[in-house]
Amino acid sequence: MRTVILTLAAVSFTWTCALAEEGKKPSAEETKSIQSALSQLGCAGGETVKEPSGLFEIDDAKCKIGQYDFKLDKDFNVTLMSRD
Repeated sequence: MRTVILTLAAVSFTWTCALAEEGKKPSAEETKSIQSALSQLGCAGGETVKEPSGLFEIDDAKCKIGQYDFKLDKDFNVTLMSRD
């Protein structure tokens, strides 16, 4: 019985941590600022998530030179751009 309880507790903890790391959708104002920053690079769209750290992660943005993933800081400056 003790093993079952410990296993359930470990699974619950792992699942909770995974959910916390997923992030959330940015606000409408943040989305507008993100798209503005991307448009300056000739990019648009993508799936956007606000990470718990405050960074924004954009997956699969369509750019004139291909498809890219981005990370932006809290001031909407590009900190990472990688080819998808």
